[in-house]
Order: sequence, then structure tokens, then C-alpha cells
Amino acid sequence: MTRTAHETLMRRAIDLAVANVADGGGPFGALVVREGEVIAEGVNRVTADNDPTAHAEVAAIRAACARLGTFHLPGCEIYTSCEPCPMCLGAAYWARLDRVWYAAGRDTAGGAEFLDDHLYRELARPLDERQLPLVRLLAEEADRPFATWRQHEKRVDY
Repeated sequence: MTRTAHETLMRRAIDLAVANVADGGGPFGALVVREGEVIAEGVNRVTADNDPTAHAEVAAIRAACARLGTFHLPGCEIYTSCEPCPMCLGAAYWARLDRVWYAAGRDTAGGAEFLDDHLYRELARPLDERQLPLVRLLAEEADRPFATWRQHEKRVDY
């Protein structure tokens, strides 16, 4: 694709973000694209839907997977109005997207009080030093679901 084509797709993500603010959502928009075709779009509905996972990238990935009938999106790219937060970046990896295109950096989002830097710092810390305690329990029984998974004849690997 040409630079102009990429820019057109990014403008669509930015336009979605702007329109979403007027509709009561957050200033984020995203689209999943395959071979230049928009497969799905998503906007941030965290406050509108009272759902902390309702980020634009996650919404676009979910919609693309539903449309294509799959949970992997190889051959697809995501265009997002802002650098993805750790959750959205994780979703992009899990979906096996080929590339992430973004407009605003996390510093720009931080200037509007969307602060992800603490999450990046937290994820870099050892588990026992994080602000949100992660407490392991029943470690001796923890393999049972995985053992069942490994033995399941009709499992779908991912």
C-alpha cells in the first residue's frame, strides 16, 4: 500500500476517535485492516459502558475476529489513533496481527491525563514488588486444568 493509503486509514481511526468523544466515549478509535480493506472498527467505550476493557483496539479486534470467524488475525494490521496501552498491545500480540500503526504517542495521551506509564513500570517489576498484589494459591493443584487440556481430543490449539 502507498503512504497515502496508510494515512487515509489512520485518518479514519482518528475520525472515529473524535466522533466517539462527541458520542460520550473516550478519544480513541481503531480499525483492523486486511489487504487495504477495513475488516472492523472499534472505539473506546470505557466510561460509556462502564467497562475498563472496552478499549478501541480490543473492540476492533473482537469485531474482526467475529466477522472472520477466527481468533487469529494474521495478514491483518491495526490502525489506532493512539499508541496501544499494555492491554491492547497484548491483544494485538494474541490476535497475531502483522503490524500496529498508531498516531498519537503515549506522551500525547498522558498530556490528556490518559496515563499508561505506571502500567509499563509495574509490568517491569518483579511480582512481589508490584502495587497490585499477585498471590499464588493452590500451586500443587494448578496443573489439573492444563493436564485436562493436553489430553482433550477436541481441543483447539492457540
